[in-house]
Amino acid sequence: MQASEETNDDFLFIDDSDEDEILEDSSNDTWKVLIVDDDPEIHSVTQLALSDLVVLGRRLEYFHAYSGRDACQLIEQHEDLVLVLLDVVMETDDAGLNVVKHIRDELDRQDIRIVLRTGQPGYAPEESVIKDYDINDYKTKTELTRRKLVTTVFAAIRSYQQIDTVTENRKGLEKIICSAAELLELHSVDEYAEGVLKQLSALSDCESGVFCARGQGIIEGADDLSLYVLGQQGFSSVLNHQKVDMLANETIQQQVTSCFQKKQHIFDTDSVSLYLSSGGYRAVIHLVLKTALTDTQKQLIEVFMTNIATGYENVHLFQKLSDAAYKDWLTDLPNRLEFVNLLDNFAQSDNTELVAGLIDINHFSDINDGLGQDLGNQLLMAVTSRMKAMGEQCQFARVGADVFGIIGTKDKVNPEKLSLLFNKPFSAGEQHLPINACFGLCEKADAGSRGVNVLNQINIALNLAKKNNQEHFVYYKQEMEEKTLWRLGMIRQLRTDFAENRLELWYQPQLNLQTGKVIGAEALLRWRTADGQFVSPGVFIPLAEYSGLIIEIGDWVINQACQQIKTLEQESFDDVGISVNVSIPQFRRENFVDSIIDATVRHKVLPNKLELEITENILMDEPQVVIDALVKLKQQGISIALDDFGTGYSSLSYLQKLPLDRLKVDRSFVTDITKPGQAIIADTIINLGKQMNLKVIAEGIEEEEQQAHLKAQNCDEVQGFFYAKPMPADEFLAFLKANE
Repeated sequence: MQASEETNDDFLFIDDSDEDEILEDSSNDTWKVLIVDDDPEIHSVTQLALSDLVVLGRRLEYFHAYSGRDACQLIEQHEDLVLVLLDVVMETDDAGLNVVKHIRDELDRQDIRIVLRTGQPGYAPEESVIKDYDINDYKTKTELTRRKLVTTVFAAIRSYQQIDTVTENRKGLEKIICSAAELLELHSVDEYAEGVLKQLSALSDCESGVFCARGQGIIEGADDLSLYVLGQQGFSSVLNHQKVDMLANETIQQQVTSCFQKKQHIFDTDSVSLYLSSGGYRAVIHLVLKTALTDTQKQLIEVFMTNIATGYENVHLFQKLSDAAYKDWLTDLPNRLEFVNLLDNFAQSDNTELVAGLIDINHFSDINDGLGQDLGNQLLMAVTSRMKAMGEQCQFARVGADVFGIIGTKDKVNPEKLSLLFNKPFSAGEQHLPINACFGLCEKADAGSRGVNVLNQINIALNLAKKNNQEHFVYYKQEMEEKTLWRLGMIRQLRTDFAENRLELWYQPQLNLQTGKVIGAEALLRWRTADGQFVSPGVFIPLAEYSGLIIEIGDWVINQACQQIKTLEQESFDDVGISVNVSIPQFRRENFVDSIIDATVRHKVLPNKLELEITENILMDEPQVVIDALVKLKQQGISIALDDFGTGYSSLSYLQKLPLDRLKVDRSFVTDITKPGQAIIADTIINLGKQMNLKVIAEGIEEEEQQAHLKAQNCDEVQGFFYAKPMPADEFLAFLKANE
């Protein structure tokens, strides 16, 4: 300190006040003030002058630095300094100004108030420095009487408090804005509750908290008006989805209940209960505080609660949408879409003991149709309840009307354990229904890498299980999918080739056994691919039936056969008819009978020239549907033949009901007809046909000896390689001309 400064020090803190500025102390908190001066006496007199001062309810706490360098270090160490009384000239002429720059630029402390003091009346910092660095005041030491010092300090601290309040509000609002953005990303009520507690912890100094609301519609099984814990912080996670009573804290229970009933916030010194309401959705958030909330914190929390209320309503609505999208409306189980997500987790799991599967209730549609949909729904609920009893180790879903999904370990998910689910009748209404099921299963080792792949795999296994007459379950293996892919590829190729007219109708002549004259032909479908290769009917006919393409192909065959009849008439073969095979999918069509009659009318052929061949297997499927259709066709003059008679398992009583014209003896009964004891079935069928006044035709004749035996039995007609193989239409016409 220079001599001129020492001279002026004598004027420092002259008491020119009429009354003291000392206020009544009301707090243990202090304002931390840093005195920076290279003269120790200045420190003493400054502290003495302000010794009893209380500003805004707080006393002053002093820190001392005797150089600019020391001041910078102290400010870095104490983030709660509010005021710096700073000498300008110390170890250098601009030491004080360097401290100012350090505070504002390097530490970015814009809140600290700075009062510059100098003992040199002629020395002053530039005006731009004072303005740019937000210096609260600049005084010469001769100006600072005690009153003026008190006023300067008081104004500086008040300014700090205002800045601090604004800063706290700004930071609080920033937290509210950020928290609102974070909370918008949470899509379940539980996540939202936990998220709100986390954000409130950032806005207050809380020790713990709970988020409470009524459980109806949120917690499974909660059907009363009790308050439940949806989220917690600082308590135990086991409290989640438990009643508030489980907190075992009567004070908290009372405060939460009171807040919920009064529908308003309740602020105490050691706790706060916050009321949340929007769109009919209500909740209470209770916080246990470490320190009482400031007025600013209260204001910010109220703003925060207003801001998140709509979000609370939205998350409820989102959860309802999510439930609608991912939950089954009847059983409350995950639906097909969510089951795919569960299968994704299954596919990515490292647990090799896991098994995924589908459970298909057999003949559920019969129950639904016969006893009503309401009882069917009760049955599904009963099945769901029994499945859940297997334990939380298993995950269940409803993926179809009567199909359930399951994921669990091998010891739980296996045919034996699953069969036990169905070993007792299920209670549905007043009914006790015994049901059984089929299971398609896939072990983790055989599973695909994605949920949709696994669902396809267990669906393949289930379809095979449903067709398996021996066992009611199938485990998926890779070769099954390969076979399925092959089948799908063949179906695609069949559709393409059918559209491109690569299917052909060939004809195998049928002859009168006594005269040797051709009386007709069986139309046989052939598939010649683009490369000229033929696909066996034994392969593609089942594929056509499986895919439904058999309907279109069947219509095409009928029309081709009618065209061929017309062509034969034009060539003067008026007595030659065409026989066509039909399948059960064709019979199921409502307009099947009309489509046959329409074809004969459109092509202008006599109905009795067209014969429809059916098999016993068709009768086994839906006998009455078939019989009704055949009766109508017979009334229109269409001929009816029963093919492969004797190879099926139909009752002979159906034979009397069918409006038949011909019986066909299957080739399997003709092959060994000349061997001792092997002709009895063929002979019986021929005799049966005679007694029923039906024509009997034997197929598969390949030897003269077979022909001789059949002729001896008075069989009417024959067909087979012994006479002619199946041939294209033009060759068949040539065959007829050659055998006139």
